Formats: sequence, C-alpha cells, structure tokens
Amino acid sequence: MAFATEKHGATSALQIEISAAVYALMTRIADYRAYRRTVAELSKLGNNELADLGLSRSGIIAAASEAVYGTRA
Repeated sequence: MAFATEKHGATSALQIEISAAVYALMTRIADYRAYRRTVAELSKLGNNELADLGLSRSGIIAAASEAVYGTRA
C-alpha cells in the first residue's frame, strides 16, 4: 500500500498572501466608496448647513477624506 504525502507549506503561504492582498483591496474599495458617499452627502447640503458644521464648500473633500481615512501626517 502506498501513501501520498502533500506539502502544504508553500501552497498555504501563497494562499495566505493572496487572501491578504484580496482583503487589502476590498478594504480600499470599501473605504473609497465611503469617501465618495461622504462627499456626495456633504455636497447636497446648503452653505448655511455646511457653516453650521464648520465647513465651507471648498473643505468638503478634506473633511470627507479625514472622516474616512483619518488624519494623515
């Protein structure tokens, strides 16, 4: 009777790398969609409503970026 042995080391490591890359891509896509939704929602507001939030129309993109991605130094 013969037994076959399988080596999972290389395949498993490759699968982990691919899974990590796919997860990172999915996370980036989800973040970008949230960013675009935030920009769209803030753009719908009037100037007075934006002023109540402490924003101007020119600050919408920066505010959306900070809200989704956090502050980047």
